[in-house]
Amino acid sequence: MKLVTANQMRLLEQRADRSGNTFAMMMERAGKAVADAILARGSRDRRVLVLVGPGNNGGDGLVCGRFLRDAGASVALYLWKRKTEGDDANFLMCVERGIPVTHAEDDKDFAALRDLLARSDVIVDALLGTGVTRPIEGLLKEMLAVVQAAREKKETREIKEIVPASRVSNPASSLVVAVDLPSGLNPDTGALDPSAVPADLTVTFAFPKVGQLLFPGAGAVGELLVADIGIPAEWASDVTLEVASAEGVAARLPARPQNSHKGTYGKAMICAGSANYVGAAYLAGSAATRAGAGLVTLALARSIQPMVAAAAHETTYVPLPDDNGALTPEAIEPLVNALGDYDTLLIGCGFGRNPKTIRFVQELLVRMTNPFAPLVIDADALFALSQTPDWWTRLAPNTAILTPHPGEMSTLCRLATGAIQSDRVNVAQRFAVEWRQIVVLKGAHSVVAAPDGRVTLVPFATPALATAGTGDVLAGTIVALLAQKLAPFDAAVAGAYLHGLAGKIAEEEIGRAGAIAGDLLPRLPRAIRKVWEYGSVGATPTLPYSHTPTLNA
Repeated sequence: MKLVTANQMRLLEQRADRSGNTFAMMMERAGKAVADAILARGSRDRRVLVLVGPGNNGGDGLVCGRFLRDAGASVALYLWKRKTEGDDANFLMCVERGIPVTHAEDDKDFAALRDLLARSDVIVDALLGTGVTRPIEGLLKEMLAVVQAAREKKETREIKEIVPASRVSNPASSLVVAVDLPSGLNPDTGALDPSAVPADLTVTFAFPKVGQLLFPGAGAVGELLVADIGIPAEWASDVTLEVASAEGVAARLPARPQNSHKGTYGKAMICAGSANYVGAAYLAGSAATRAGAGLVTLALARSIQPMVAAAAHETTYVPLPDDNGALTPEAIEPLVNALGDYDTLLIGCGFGRNPKTIRFVQELLVRMTNPFAPLVIDADALFALSQTPDWWTRLAPNTAILTPHPGEMSTLCRLATGAIQSDRVNVAQRFAVEWRQIVVLKGAHSVVAAPDGRVTLVPFATPALATAGTGDVLAGTIVALLAQKLAPFDAAVAGAYLHGLAGKIAEEEIGRAGAIAGDLLPRLPRAIRKVWEYGSVGATPTLPYSHTPTLNA
């Protein structure tokens, strides 16, 4: 699914209008989609407050209110800066239905707003949408503060009170629904105005917006539903930014025929570990086996091989020369000789930063004059690259997948971590093109960028992945997919998606705290099964979690 900027969305809407799908028709579809989403989450006799702004977003809100009223809901409109004189057909249709209207400009001390909020089960935010261009201030800022305070008061009261079981089981109680975007969320950068009211559900139109998957704004989106308003998906074919979906990942995964054998699914070599990071080799190797590689071999320091072999029984081994558990340049020759007919190589997990190991990585790149492709470079091998002037010139184009977290990316590209985090998509894209390699910028949400300018965001963010060793699991997952003959970009996207989904499964089954990297290993096959199941029906997994959008098209 494509991700679009506000300007790209405007151009698509203008094209649709010229083709006969008028702005009025798209507004009708948009408003109905929001109403349908609300009705799908509760009974038809809900009390709904629609906050209506001056532009098209407010028009969508008026249409939503009308459809809800026709369905039997009790609806009230609260207008901010919206002129009701003249030919506002959607407003007039609401008036014809007897929907009560309050103007913010006439509501002294917001007394009416407070009363409406106290009596409402659903709050629809149709104030700004993609039209946010400057900080929220003045009357709107005061108004949103009242909304947020009322919401917090209601949540606190519901926690303290003994709530009837019927109400507890009703997912639509106290629901905040954003039309297209929570007001104050920048659709391009993910910047979030301090006055913004976080949504439980955001219904966006035609395509998700870039800012909905970039933090901090992503934390205010809640569940993200993408509604059809009649704009053909192929019109965005030239957009280079996408969001990964179960359907797309399922299409990338190789078939698993009944008459297959281990050679069918490729051979992966993983060079990892050191005396201080024995577990990294175990996690990467075990992830590669769980992600479906036919044969996984761990090439690691001879002195730590017995420790890893005691835990990882399914992998084979190539013990390498070492110095107290650290790989040295003397390990290059046996590693290169052992590669033989292996399909792919991962280096770096748990290497440590011993100067001899840094030289091992640097000289390995020189030794492999015909670069082994595809290659995954992770963790401390990335640090070794950063200590090598013009390191990218030593790699043939499109031969490597780099998997840095923001700190490692900072070391590689010489940008501050804060600058990277505030512009994750553009930074990943810029350096993937400059280095001529695939970059997987890890984090919430991970960004996968290709040398040809393509970028895919992976729609998972969970604290269950914020623990040591999960990066080793990701690297092992990607190298397993490379061994199964996925193209490098496809392997990076699919690997990051499966890793994120396994993290979400761990969060739901174990919790946000206490999940460890090893918990992902048995959940990787389950993530693959879920992707196949969801992908087969053309949908994406709907996994309920707060503060991060769940795409459900």
